[in-house]
Amino acid sequence: MSRIAYVNGRYVPHRAARVHIEDRGYQFADAVYEVIAIANGRLVDGGGHLDRLERSLRELRIAEPMTRRALEAVMAEVIRRNGIRNGSIYMQLSRGVAPRDHPFPANPRTQVVMTAKHGAPPSPKIAEDGVKVITQADIRWSRCDVKSVSLLPNILAKQAAREAGAYETFMVDRDGMVTEGSSTNAWIIDGDGALVTRPASNAILDGITRRRVIDLARQSGIKVVERPFSVDEMKRAREVFLTSTSAYVTPVTQVDDRTIANGKPGSTTLALRERYLAFMAQVA
Repeated sequence: MSRIAYVNGRYVPHRAARVHIEDRGYQFADAVYEVIAIANGRLVDGGGHLDRLERSLRELRIAEPMTRRALEAVMAEVIRRNGIRNGSIYMQLSRGVAPRDHPFPANPRTQVVMTAKHGAPPSPKIAEDGVKVITQADIRWSRCDVKSVSLLPNILAKQAAREAGAYETFMVDRDGMVTEGSSTNAWIIDGDGALVTRPASNAILDGITRRRVIDLARQSGIKVVERPFSVDEMKRAREVFLTSTSAYVTPVTQVDDRTIANGKPGSTTLALRERYLAFMAQVA
């Protein structure tokens, strides 16, 4: 089956999908996006993702192109036409096409692109072995809470991880405190057994998986503390892990050159991973 994309009201072969060269998303990164996991043909936390999409549009003053019900109908059709049972759907909304000029165009028309693809869940070996992350300075803009397509610093951070043989880069602010990963949220289990993650603010993207894991942890009786933590505290933590739409709950067993605890995924992390997998199965 050939892949099908949605581009501004039309369903077209993926290989033929096009946007105009003066689309502001292309020229200015004047656009937002969302990625939603699909499990057994259904969206995982779709409502939370669409809430965040609408917020990102409001923050950048980009008009919603259609009602939520209409957007959901398009998403369902993209998933159906691509025959996706397990994978993800990607959508990108830009301010529109206009002659290149920094100010907003006079009569912008929000552009909408959607694609969907098959995908397997993270390898069980990741849960068995854990992953390595590195740390580096956070050089992003001060509105990381907006899910903008302006991701160059994130790309550089992810590439740095790849070149270091690591899974992810955790970024660090000027005070030496961890913000988040290049495409993930960062977590530790501290010496008292509490689950610690940076609070939602303009310094991080408030991950939808992040929110779900907080809920699951509280339901399990785990104390959740939303506060910044330093690189040093992270390296001395009982457990470290990361979360995202595609990574679910992934144990971290090495940070830079420091092994975390005994070098094995921690029991709390693995329990939360199982709770999240059970949630996904229930949703689907």
